[in-house]
Parts: sequence; structure tokens; C-alpha cells
Amino acid sequence: FRSVTGVQTCALPIFGLMGAKITAARENFPPLTIHGTTLNGIDYELPVASAQVKSAVLLAGLLAEGETVVAEPVATRDHTEIALTRFGAAIARAPRRVMVRGGQALKGQRLEVPGDLSSAAFMICAALVLPNSNIFLQSVGLNPTRTELLDFLASIGAKIQILNLNDGGGELVGDLHISNEGGVALAGARIEGAMVAGLIDELPVLAILGSQSKDGLELRDAKELRVKETDRIETVAQNLRRMGGRIETLPDGFNIPGQQKLKGAEVDSFGDHRIAMAFAVAELVAEGETRIKDAGAAVVSYPGFYDDLARVSE
Repeated sequence: FRSVTGVQTCALPIFGLMGAKITAARENFPPLTIHGTTLNGIDYELPVASAQVKSAVLLAGLLAEGETVVAEPVATRDHTEIALTRFGAAIARAPRRVMVRGGQALKGQRLEVPGDLSSAAFMICAALVLPNSNIFLQSVGLNPTRTELLDFLASIGAKIQILNLNDGGGELVGDLHISNEGGVALAGARIEGAMVAGLIDELPVLAILGSQSKDGLELRDAKELRVKETDRIETVAQNLRRMGGRIETLPDGFNIPGQQKLKGAEVDSFGDHRIAMAFAVAELVAEGETRIKDAGAAVVSYPGFYDDLARVSE
């Protein structure tokens, strides 16, 4: 298969440790050639926190001989572990360690998938930058490994209520009420350390929110952003500057001053869904018209995004 974004396939060396025979075109980038072979369980410690890589290794471990153990530097999102348990797999869990035994048979299940909090983040931030907003988001997944966003926003003054909380088959689900009556700017903040893993997908739109906060946003310890669908530190910076914004980039983050007045401009998603959606939120507070090149990239994770955003901003 071929990558549509050119993202480095960082899990390839791990699969090699399991006995997989995979060759890449150059420097572990797609296109890939995968040769069928027997896999062996491994005990692997992730060098950086990544729920995606953890999940990939656990899924491979289901087909491997013996046990596969994944250790992570900080706890990351655990949807895969919950889903595998629902499908009948025996998963052993300890703080920052997960083990799966190979050769287990899974049984089909009927599941209800809640709304994605990372997608909801764009609507939440849109409401928080628009004065006198008052919106409800129904049936949002509130898995505790995902709610760092809500904790962070509450810490800087956002008014968010959780309603109708229930256990949706192993995953907590609830409704969110977000209000911004009076249009009071949120406080500034610094995101670093263990917080980063819990906010990694939301950081592009939090950058926009930070530009409208009282004291801005500082981000550290987020080198992973440079190897997402795009180098999200750089693509955020390029687009924010096109809109007249100020940002200082760092190898592992950025500094964004607060209380900025943005101007409409032509920006570029660079094919990255979260960059497209983040700057659609920026457009709401910019003076003049903004055009997003390759805005359709949002369909990757949120096909109805622009229609929903229009409803929020009415």
C-alpha cells in the first residue's frame, strides 16, 4: 500500500523484532512489501508515547506465538484494549504495561461507537472562541484516557458540563454542554510532559484557542507532532503567520502569544485533516475571508465537519 501523506512508518522496526518481513521503498517509508511469515511475541518498551503504535503491536501480538508485552512511558488511549476485551481476548493490564497472548479466538460483537472527542474538540474550541456560544454535543466518548482535553480546558476557565454520563459497553459516554456567555477570554497555559500524550490530536486546534486566550499557549515535549500527517508544528506556524498571527516554533513545540487579531488569508491544510479543521475554527475569529487549500482533507476523520461547524457558528 502507499501512504497518502508520506508519514514515516515508525512501527516497521518493531514488527521486524517480531519476525515480520517487511521492506520499504526508502528509509522505512511506503510503499511497503509485506511477506507472510510466523510472528513471535516480544516484550517491547515504546520510546515515545503512541497509542497507535501500541495498538498495532497488540494486534500483531494476537497472531504471534507466545506473549506480547507493550510498555509505554506514559499511559495512552486504551480503546484497543477495551475493544479486544469485548471481543473475548484475554488482556492483562498493569500501570503502563499491556500483555496479550497469541492465538486467541475473537467473537463478533454488536457495538455502538460513541462520538469521537478529538473530533468534538473542534466544535468545543469553536464555541469557546465565539462570544455568547451555547452548544450541546450528544453521545460523546468520554473514556478517561481521552478526557485530558476537558480537564485542560476546565483548568483555563472553560465552562463545560458533562450530562447523562453512562457506560456504553466498556466506554464511558455522555453529553457535553459548552457555553461562552459574555465572551470572556480563557487564561493562558503551558502544555508539557505527560499532558502531551493526552492532548496530541487536539494540539492544532488548541493552538488557535491559545492565540485568542489572555496569555497565550506554550507547548513543550511534543516532538511527535513533527511526524504526524504533516509536521504539525510547522504547518500550524505557516498558516498562523499567513493570517497575521505570531508564533515562535521550537524543536518540540511552540510559543503563541494571546489576544491576537487574525486576518483572513489563503491557508493550506497540506492534506492534513486536523490542520484543515483547526484553521476552519481560526476563520471564525479572523477579519475578512479565509480560504483553505485542500479543505476536503477533513473528510478523513469528520465527513460532516463543515456543515456542523456552520451550525455552531450561526
